[in-house]
Amino acid sequence: MKPHVALIAHDQKKDDIVKLAGEFRATLSRCTLLATGTTGARIASAHGLEIERMLSGPHGGDLQIGARLAEGRVDMVIFLRDPMTPQPHEPDINALVRACDVHNVPCATNISTARMILDGLTSRLAHSVSA
Repeated sequence: MKPHVALIAHDQKKDDIVKLAGEFRATLSRCTLLATGTTGARIASAHGLEIERMLSGPHGGDLQIGARLAEGRVDMVIFLRDPMTPQPHEPDINALVRACDVHNVPCATNISTARMILDGLTSRLAHSVSA
């Protein structure tokens, strides 16, 4: 079964997540991807990945992903947050990160952790092919 990966980024981190998706394009192409609106559009446009797009974060996209996560339909979250800019939907962001903790779902909120999670996913997928 394909891993379900959620991709989210605040405005100041969108270039970073697009670049990250390019670095891990081969791995992400073997996953079921979902993302908040603009983030998903930018990644799909840049790398040709198929991504189910939710609403934008401030319009409820974080909550939509959180609901899927609570239903067991998200295996990992890459959420590149901008810690220096206040977000109007901060309670939604906190709820999503908390849901990751409650449901034991890996959640990367910065590039370094995202790379570690995606490296692990790459390795896991490689082993599943050779097994």
